[in-house]
This record gives sequence, C-alpha cells and structure tokens, in this order.
Amino acid sequence: MIKFIFISIFEILTTKILYMNWYLKVLKNYANFNGRARRKEYWMFFLFQMIIIYGLMILSVVLETGILAIIANIYSLATLLPGIAVAVRRAQDVGKDWYFMLIPIYNFILAVTEGDKGDNEFGSDPKLEADPIS
Repeated sequence: MIKFIFISIFEILTTKILYMNWYLKVLKNYANFNGRARRKEYWMFFLFQMIIIYGLMILSVVLETGILAIIANIYSLATLLPGIAVAVRRAQDVGKDWYFMLIPIYNFILAVTEGDKGDNEFGSDPKLEADPIS
C-alpha cells in the first residue's frame, strides 16, 4: 500500500515537472519569431508565467516585502520577448501573420484554434515533432 502511494506521488510530481519543459522550450527560443508553436506550448508558457508572477506577488503581500514585487516586475519584463515570440509562432501555426495578434479578441481566438495540419508557409507541423515532455 505504501509503495503504491509513493509511486503515485512520484508519477504526479514527474508529470508536473515535465510540463515545465514546455515553458523551458519557449525560453530557449527566446527571440525566435520563425516557425510554429503548438497550442500546448503557448498555453503551458502562459500558465507557468502566471503561476510564477502571481506567486511572487502573493508572497510579496504576505511577507510584506516590496523586493519580491520588484523581482516579479523584472521577471515579467525579462520574459516579455519570449511571450511575444511564442504568440507570433502561435499565430503562424494557424496560418496568420504576426500582426493578427494585435487584434484584442481575435488573438484569443487564434490562441485556442487548432493549428494547420501539415506544412504551411511558416514551417512544418509542430505536432509531428517530438514532444519535449517525452
């Protein structure tokens, strides 16, 4: 029974940690505006971005330390360029140019729309590439 619990906890933790690879993939392509990004890559980056920023802000309020708020703001500025890059690659995955991400509601529609199957003018289908999770 205890062995089963430890195995289950280990599987949960390794799965959660492996999802961080999607976030790291975006950071490794820091200023790469070429190619395509899957929905999973875009949304995992967005999720971890929000967890880190809001986590630092909440800790700043709880601990009454302004330095954590400053760190959160610096972190936000440091990851602004990769955020824009993954949004551009996400738009290219659905066959649109970068400037479609500037339209407020339409950019959300592009972010949740499934990408073009197969190759398009911006590159090969990212779903056919190996998962960074595996």
